[in-house]
Amino acid sequence: MSKLLDLAPGAAAPLAAVPVLSEDAFPHEVAHAVEEGGRLAALFGHAPQPSQSSHMGGIRLLAVVAFDAAGRLGVVAGELSRDRYPCLARFCPQAHYFSREIAEQYNVLPEGHPWLKPVRFAPPLPGALPVDPFEGRRTIGLTDYFRMYGPDVHEVAVGPVHAGVIEPGHFRFQCFGEIVHHLEISLGYQHRGLERFLPNAPAGRVLPIMETVAGDTTIGHALAYCQIVEALSGLAVSESAGLVRAVALELERLANHVGDLGALAGDVGFLPTLAYCGRLRGDLLNISALLCGSRFGRGLVVPGGVRFALEPSRLEELRERLAQTMRDVTGAVELMFGATSVRARFEGTGAVSAAVARDLGLVGPAARACGLTLDSRKDFAAGAYASTPILPAVEESGDVFARAQVRWRECQESARFIGCALDRLSGLAAAEAPVAPPRALAPDSLAVGLAEGWRGEVCHVALTGSDGSIARYKIVDPSFHNWMGLAMALRGQQISDFPLCNKSFNLSYCGHDL
Repeated sequence: MSKLLDLAPGAAAPLAAVPVLSEDAFPHEVAHAVEEGGRLAALFGHAPQPSQSSHMGGIRLLAVVAFDAAGRLGVVAGELSRDRYPCLARFCPQAHYFSREIAEQYNVLPEGHPWLKPVRFAPPLPGALPVDPFEGRRTIGLTDYFRMYGPDVHEVAVGPVHAGVIEPGHFRFQCFGEIVHHLEISLGYQHRGLERFLPNAPAGRVLPIMETVAGDTTIGHALAYCQIVEALSGLAVSESAGLVRAVALELERLANHVGDLGALAGDVGFLPTLAYCGRLRGDLLNISALLCGSRFGRGLVVPGGVRFALEPSRLEELRERLAQTMRDVTGAVELMFGATSVRARFEGTGAVSAAVARDLGLVGPAARACGLTLDSRKDFAAGAYASTPILPAVEESGDVFARAQVRWRECQESARFIGCALDRLSGLAAAEAPVAPPRALAPDSLAVGLAEGWRGEVCHVALTGSDGSIARYKIVDPSFHNWMGLAMALRGQQISDFPLCNKSFNLSYCGHDL
């Protein structure tokens, strides 16, 4: 970490303190950091202000490396003097997707990239003029897909319009008979231009936007954003407010995991658990509504704390309703795992090895199902998670069964944590709504926010300009890391296993597309 700026999540640092390397040294330094136990949490480009760069109009790359075992982050920048640079993905597979995104947004070529394809939009036509970042590629799904040829080889295309009421995404399967040899996932249909909009967004609209980056991860994204605002404006969060935030985050995890367990049961035709978990997910969402009036937690988390106090009567009601719901969840889930027909379909299906998960940089339940112990609540424990440690649920087989087991064990751990948090809250004064934060953020600074959403690590990075306004805001939803994991899970599987594998990851289209 000698050449990286040491930074804690939820802390700010002057941009001048970030080491800036040459375009040749930058890839090697980031790759070395990953080899030494780091993990690429974010990699993105930005156009620094003249006072921050020696190259007028140039592009600067910025990498955030998470050293999970040490509970610290490392930040380093690389300055490009031309429209190409040595590709980091040659040394660090975790960078392959980030590198493609940078090429797409800034029209810079990562030389030596093994598979330079669009992430969201088609590339510009040959000879096209330079494009405005985020705005130059409006053609979605136009790309050269990988093809297999030969007797009995066929291609199956699914989407982007699906039969159910779900978000659009396009899937291309290269099959030999019923066996999938390659799955290519084409996204971008949910692109809303959020990252481009945020630097100029009216102050009152930013938090509602953060809550809808991925609508089922309202608390996770709101927490990461509020960490950044608090770091750049010096706001402190009280213990009681921190506990309420953690309770809301775990309720969000519970609701989504329970819903996914029911959906997995439905994919293999086990209808009792499907029916029960569908109702129980609603019960858990209603418990979230008890906190703030919104089943998705909208409006609860704000910079400096929480908007609504949690008085003793609601504390007790929350405790009773959660205990009853978890008793019902336990019965429904244990019924599913006790069925040999379910286990026969889950076990060995869609397996991803620990080595592949590590190379791709998978996060969340998808990573923990492969034996990786990554969990921001433990590795970067702060606030409520420091006083009540979380025990991550880890499985080894990396298949659908492991991903389902991780979800169930996380449900049990979340319920335990919420009980401990409610015990602590009962002895504290109710969290009050914070004073409105100052509008001015620290100028020429950088801050990183991390939250362990139910899909995995949510990472936000903000860079401010000389006037304290947001100059660049980067959002890395866990789905950005994990979509390639789904593609790898289908290799060697029957194509009929796709719905089950897809649900076992349950990734976000809009969280990826931004």
